[in-house]
Amino acid sequence: MALFDLPLDQLRDYRSASVEPADFDAFWGATLKEAREHGLDARFEPVETHLRNVRVLDVTFAGFGGHPVKGWLTLPAGAEEPLPVVVEFIGYGGGRGLAHTHLLWASAGYAHFVMDTRGQGGAWGGGGDTADPVGSAPAYPGFMTRGVDAPENYYYRRVFTDGVRAVEAARSHPLVDASRTAVAGASQGGGMSIAVGGLVPDLVAVAADVPFLCDYPRATTLTDRDPYREIGNYLKTHRGRREQVMRTLSYFDAVHFAERGRAPALFSTALEDQTCPPSTVFAAFNAWGHEDKAIEVYEFNDHEGGGPFQEAAQLAWLPGHF
Repeated sequence: MALFDLPLDQLRDYRSASVEPADFDAFWGATLKEAREHGLDARFEPVETHLRNVRVLDVTFAGFGGHPVKGWLTLPAGAEEPLPVVVEFIGYGGGRGLAHTHLLWASAGYAHFVMDTRGQGGAWGGGGDTADPVGSAPAYPGFMTRGVDAPENYYYRRVFTDGVRAVEAARSHPLVDASRTAVAGASQGGGMSIAVGGLVPDLVAVAADVPFLCDYPRATTLTDRDPYREIGNYLKTHRGRREQVMRTLSYFDAVHFAERGRAPALFSTALEDQTCPPSTVFAAFNAWGHEDKAIEVYEFNDHEGGGPFQEAAQLAWLPGHF
């Protein structure tokens, strides 16, 4: 599809109409305090991958509610001293996959921690290994409306909390330099990177590629492509609940986390992206709280964004912040 959103000069000034809840900080402070009442219990077990230049550890740690969350920690094979770490979050519907499939950041000489997303892993890639033991009221198929009746019940309360705990788990390994931690991800993973970037104040860098979960008021009325369309389809059935749903989503809108970002950030967007429309990405980018920020714009791409070109941009950008 050709350009369908605002012109680029207007995107650079666009601000979201999403209203931040008055108790946003209190809500997240209480959520993380509750999660930390459970011991992190991070466990790292070696995995045989038959790869010579990296070693991979199968990770389990306690996320939201003390629930076990899986991950992979990949290290350069000869690492003996603590390394900077990239904590990565996965796109919608995917899981951590197989142990040998995440090689980019370790190949660049960093520790790399990839978090499995609870309940996901059945849509693409090599699968997931983390259950979500929490149920919800009736929801539209997918993850966007699970528990959307109230912020306390919403699916992404658990996932964002898992993300913060993933950073803590990564930092607990002796070959990770906790003072040099970056987060990264694409699509859902990009939105999670923004959220974690707003909840963890001492990161050194945030890389959010074509991020999802931004500017719900605009996203849900601008695009009819899933996953945002799951919300509209839920409201088609649950008539009259728009205000309630938007109130819940406001606690999870990456725009509000972006305002609390305290690390340098590299975003990307694609101007033909109907999954994560560029105005929703610019809403988070323009709100980002640190003055050292940049955004790569891919004019003729859909949700694939920059793909390997964005990876190259991240590889060039990140060393200056480590």
